Amino acid sequence: MTELNATDTVTPLQTYDEAVDWINGLIPFGIRPGLERIESLMVQLGNPHQRLKFIHVAGTNGKGSTCAFLTSVLLQAGYDVGTFTSPYITKFTNRFQYNGEDIPEEILLKLSNRLRPLVVEMASTPMGSPTMFEVSTALALLYYAEECYPDIVVWETGLGGRMDVTNIVTPVVSVITNIGMDHTDVLGDTIEKIAYEKAGIIKPGVPVVTCVSQPEAVKVIQERAQQLRTTVYLAGDQFSYRRLKSNKEGQSLQFAGPFRDMQLHIRMQGVYQCDNAAAAFMALEVLRQYMAFMLDEDDIKLGFKNAFWAGRFEQISDNPLIVLDGAHNPEGAESLAKSIIDVYPQKKLILMMGMLANKHHEAYLQHILPLVDTLILTEPDFRRKMAAPELLQVVEQVRTAIAKRELEIIVEPDWAKALDLLKSRTEAEDLGVVSGTLYLIADVRAALLHQTDSEKGW
Repeated sequence: MTELNATDTVTPLQTYDEAVDWINGLIPFGIRPGLERIESLMVQLGNPHQRLKFIHVAGTNGKGSTCAFLTSVLLQAGYDVGTFTSPYITKFTNRFQYNGEDIPEEILLKLSNRLRPLVVEMASTPMGSPTMFEVSTALALLYYAEECYPDIVVWETGLGGRMDVTNIVTPVVSVITNIGMDHTDVLGDTIEKIAYEKAGIIKPGVPVVTCVSQPEAVKVIQERAQQLRTTVYLAGDQFSYRRLKSNKEGQSLQFAGPFRDMQLHIRMQGVYQCDNAAAAFMALEVLRQYMAFMLDEDDIKLGFKNAFWAGRFEQISDNPLIVLDGAHNPEGAESLAKSIIDVYPQKKLILMMGMLANKHHEAYLQHILPLVDTLILTEPDFRRKMAAPELLQVVEQVRTAIAKRELEIIVEPDWAKALDLLKSRTEAEDLGVVSGTLYLIADVRAALLHQTDSEKGW
């Protein structure tokens, strides 16, 4: 009797919702670092990734914003651009964009049906089933190589770099935004170990741009680049930038680089966005200088000015004044605190936060809690959430040393009720901030913008 092949037994998915449910159904396979499954899928699909140009972006924070700057400028300059990012804020299709538009639902369905038999077949082998992120990555590569043919793909790392599935590509330039203490259970518990994982995206002869500042992390990146005989463009060394001014409309910075200097204005708020903008500009300069990309000064300036990334120090409401920021690790909290002081000084701060359970949040609170007048602890609508009472215990451990004496703490596990509390407590002269995991930010943003079709996820 002939054994049935997996491709003969898999019933085709009929709708977009079925396709998304199938991909999300792979989430229980977790995060499994390694490239063997994605490499096998690519071989079976004819190696579509080898027909594309990529800018590969890694880093602890700022990856999404850096991708937004790169995409905006390249689009303004007339290039067709693919942008692959995660997590998404509104809809599953957000992660696969072409020229600023989401992948059409019917194309996602078609490509899911192309991948599904291969995934089912692999699940029966010793390699095991590909994960949700591996399938999403494969789908993105098929989309760009066989459906829309961008001139370049802005390609965000999922987790780490060296063993991340996005590392299957060989880019034309790599970017490492920064290094911080996040995902230490997977990437290691020191700056050097995390830098080693991020530096894994560096390829032979492919220049790398970075705003990494810690000497021990810089050393790791420079040594890796030296081994692979490529050039590092390091902030403070090969290029520099200084912040000029900021106001409610945005901020400006002066960039000085090896090829030209330029003043840029960005509308994205937050001191840290100047770092991201500078890294993006240096990467674009490498493309212009060595890859013959045509990037006129006017297009660059307009591209940076128009760039936007949801949920990153985003003012979402005027009355009451509410800002959303997906800071979820110590470095993100430090940047958020600096930005609050810079953009909204002297305002009473009402902070609503919700976190995942897989993090150590004491260091996060060290940065943000000293500014807070009223703290609303809630829970994201997500399976790995940290219970609000548990988060309260963490706050109580650190509050005596760092918090305002009159700090008010409210525990409301239901995020929608917590949001109502935030709105009612934020008076005319106050600032309301929602921070923490992007799973919370996604729901709050959808509620405040009345988006009824919002999805969310990693």
